[in-house]
Amino acid sequence: MSTSTAVQLSQFALDVADGFSLPGQKKLSPRYFYDDLGSSLFEAITLLPEYGLTRAGERLLKAHAGDILASTGPVAAVAELGSGSGIKTRHILKAALRLGDAVTYYPIDVSAGALTMCERQNSDLTTVAPICDDWMDGLAQIARQKNNKPLLLLFLGSSIGNLSRGELPEFLQTIRAHLRMGDYFLLEVDLVKEVSRMLAAYDDPTGVTAAFNLNLLGRMNRELDANFDLLAFKHEARWNSQERRIEMHLQSQRDQSVSIPPLDATFYFRQGETIWTESSHKFAANELSSLAVENGFSPASTWVDKEWPFAEVLLQAV
Repeated sequence: MSTSTAVQLSQFALDVADGFSLPGQKKLSPRYFYDDLGSSLFEAITLLPEYGLTRAGERLLKAHAGDILASTGPVAAVAELGSGSGIKTRHILKAALRLGDAVTYYPIDVSAGALTMCERQNSDLTTVAPICDDWMDGLAQIARQKNNKPLLLLFLGSSIGNLSRGELPEFLQTIRAHLRMGDYFLLEVDLVKEVSRMLAAYDDPTGVTAAFNLNLLGRMNRELDANFDLLAFKHEARWNSQERRIEMHLQSQRDQSVSIPPLDATFYFRQGETIWTESSHKFAANELSSLAVENGFSPASTWVDKEWPFAEVLLQAV
């Protein structure tokens, strides 16, 4: 691939080239799940009885949104990394409205469709200013604004679990670099529980999660003119006990080759070989708070759901 050709390629194409060229294990970033179709499929996943994460987070936000804003005091804005439709954030926005706080809501997402839905669903509560961008670039835009009151940054859906434990310090440090002292960061984290219960959340019997995972191949076909046969790959969820994470893979069901014309490349898959598409790390209740202290934050409060072990962790930038 020549330098002049590489410059013209999308970041998606470049990341596919890098991920498929790794020795030993092909990988793709979970950020590419969320095109418009992927975002819609994920919204469907959140409704599945096996996927207790979203309902646990919503129960906690519904019960404690007032407590969260009591802990932060008046805020100038609420921003959200990977907002999706922003349905759970309504609890925070309603609590701010009850308290008389005139906040602006900045949902940050790479899916324009999800942001359109988010704005439609929440504009009755406050001013919604969608930002269609990567998380950190979007947060950088918000950080340039000057306000006397603190910012409340949300990272819901336990998305932090997609990062390895080795990546967490740098992630927290990067977030902290975009915040002012006194700003707040609210994280949702999924806690370790029975393995069978965790696996079912990522491999539902109706096959919605499988469709969500396989849509990565469909996206490469649509956007990169690849020739993946989606029927020749199978969704697989695994529990890695050493790393305390669920892994999602796409497993090749036969020996096959796939061409991706913009890369001028053909990639080979052996029967049983996988593309590793996501990691969902699970945590102990106080694990994240301890890590946050080492990376520029002070723990403010933690709330834990009893029905599905899951936590809301509120941190303050120090």
